[in-house]
Amino acid sequence: MSDTELEDGLTSANARFDRAMARLDQSVRNLGSRLRQQNRIEVDTQRLVHERARLATELDKTAARAKRLDDSAHDVSRRLVEAMETVREVLAKAE
Repeated sequence: MSDTELEDGLTSANARFDRAMARLDQSVRNLGSRLRQQNRIEVDTQRLVHERARLATELDKTAARAKRLDDSAHDVSRRLVEAMETVREVLAKAE
């Protein structure tokens, strides 16, 4: 093998090595970007999990309050009916 052929082979190998290193460098940058994106997604997911838990607790409290209000409204309605019946009875006796 002549010196020229050897130099051409080395030049070609060096060029392939440079391209491989450039691809590796790009892959490392892409991996770093994907890892940062994954980290942001994980942070957002945790934030959403906490928000969901908070909203579920708030919903439970609101549902309990609505039940108490409904029960109170039913009790008030029952008492009003009893009071109206008492008034009718008193008026009927007065006649």
